[in-house]
Amino acid sequence: MTELNENSSLRNRIPERSEVPVENTWRLEDIFPTDEDWEKALAEVKEYLPRLESFKGRLMSDGRTLYEFLTLDDELSLKLEAVYSYAMMKSDQDAAVSKYLGYASMAWDAYVMTSSATSFVTPEIIAASDERTEELFSSTPELELYRRAISLVRAKKEHTLSQPEEAILAAASRIMPNPSNAYEVLESADLKFPDIAHPDGSLSPLTNGSFIAYMESPDRDIRRQAFTKLYNTYEGFKNTMAALYFGEVKTRLFEAQTRRYSSTLELALSQNEVPVSVYHSLIEAVHNNLDKLHSYTRLRKKLLGVDELHMYDMYTSLVPEADLKISYEQAKNEVYDAMAVLGEEYQSILREGFESRWIDVYENKGKRSGAYSNGARPHPYVLLNHKDTLDSEFTLAHEMGHSIHSYLSAKHQPVAYSNYVIFVAEVASTCNEALLMDYLLSRTTDKSKRAYLINYFLEQFRTTLFRQTMFAEFELITNEMAERGESLTADALCELYHSLNEKYYGSDVVIDREIDFEWERIPHFYSSFYVFQYATGFSAAIALSQRILKEGEPAVRDYLSFLSKGSSTDPISLLKLAGVDMSTPQPVNYALSLFGSLIEEMDSLIGGNKGEKA
Repeated sequence: MTELNENSSLRNRIPERSEVPVENTWRLEDIFPTDEDWEKALAEVKEYLPRLESFKGRLMSDGRTLYEFLTLDDELSLKLEAVYSYAMMKSDQDAAVSKYLGYASMAWDAYVMTSSATSFVTPEIIAASDERTEELFSSTPELELYRRAISLVRAKKEHTLSQPEEAILAAASRIMPNPSNAYEVLESADLKFPDIAHPDGSLSPLTNGSFIAYMESPDRDIRRQAFTKLYNTYEGFKNTMAALYFGEVKTRLFEAQTRRYSSTLELALSQNEVPVSVYHSLIEAVHNNLDKLHSYTRLRKKLLGVDELHMYDMYTSLVPEADLKISYEQAKNEVYDAMAVLGEEYQSILREGFESRWIDVYENKGKRSGAYSNGARPHPYVLLNHKDTLDSEFTLAHEMGHSIHSYLSAKHQPVAYSNYVIFVAEVASTCNEALLMDYLLSRTTDKSKRAYLINYFLEQFRTTLFRQTMFAEFELITNEMAERGESLTADALCELYHSLNEKYYGSDVVIDREIDFEWERIPHFYSSFYVFQYATGFSAAIALSQRILKEGEPAVRDYLSFLSKGSSTDPISLLKLAGVDMSTPQPVNYALSLFGSLIEEMDSLIGGNKGEKA
């Protein structure tokens, strides 16, 4: 297989979508063979709406009627999922193609119309008495399948409005994604950054997709260029970005207040049955361990041998002589081998994903930055922007962890419970990363290479546990500001972001003014209170991966059962079944204790050599 990065004609520029070899693209034909099939499916989705609406006013009249509605709703949800997934991924692979931006808009409209058509469901389920609800279960045994789903609806009674009010909110949801959609188009298609100048006089493009690769460069001037050019560009859009983010927060606040939640945080976490205390406990636990992050920044400054440690020095390897170039093929092979501890079934699914084009591998013009897994059917899909780095290898492991979680949940759970909640989503992905790290370390005897891998693992802690918690704190504070009636101006957001960086990174780091604009390039701020789950998921994954490695088959059995449970029970209980209790700070403290020991090992491996000027 010829890889894109080996094609010399494309190496120094971002290719057009049409130039990407088909074997490196995802096979969306598995969802719909043609665009015409998608358009037909969209029309079929709309045909369901009158059938759903026909249940209005009689949903709880008898058990059979309720059961018929729920099965019909499941049937529609599968069709709607396919319509939305195809449109979204077509748009994400090249945002410059207006046709697929239109598809994405039409798919979202279909979601809104479905929500509006079914706005009577929650009020009618809630209006029934406990006695009446139990009568329906007794009269129709098949309804037991939906007992948990119905119980979750009834649990929201105090936050549910009248049917007319629910219909208005459903209609309002049509405009609620506007800030997020505008941000995505601005960030993916419209933002352009200056080129990077190399010592030989050549130029290479700077994009959000290539930014981290530049920040990992051993050449400090390249790092400084990427840092200043990217964030100076964002500075020019700070007022627009602030307006978009404030618009996003205001939509959350509108819904929280309308539905009588005490805060936007309570609204967001209630959707996943996660107590608000878990969010605050994470921030408190990380605050109590900031001394370890400060120790790490001191070690980084020492090993780089710099007079001042700047924010653009945070990503470059502390062991540049062991820098690894990892092709996509090598990454696939190592990820596959590392997952042998999870058994043959897990590896067979992984192999299927690699061989059957579940993955869109490389960056192209107009492609969405970053990476994600879409738990679609008949199988999940993964968007990557692979750069032949160790980070890209771990990203592959991460996203395939999501995908196999989705695959197993869809395989073993009915439609109503096949989608897992966000709180547990990052556990499977990060467990894969931890297992990959153990695999690589166990096969590494070279001192500098081992130090390089530990450096990478330390960076996972910094960027996933500490940095994502800092993001979570930023999001919490900005939402609280809006709840108090304060305006989220660009200056206020930059000042807050600067102060948080000072708190988290400590006095050994120069908090460059450019970092004040980093909040502008964090797309997850448009997914309400999402980022904290990277940190909690990382902590849970460290505990679970260690259990798998130490206990073997019993732990693997529990873990695979967890991956197959979907949302069949609440997330805290699911994780307890797998062997970790996220209702306590213990997993976070355990992970941060491991972080501290890794710092000590890193110092012992190469600490005697303070390095040369970076």
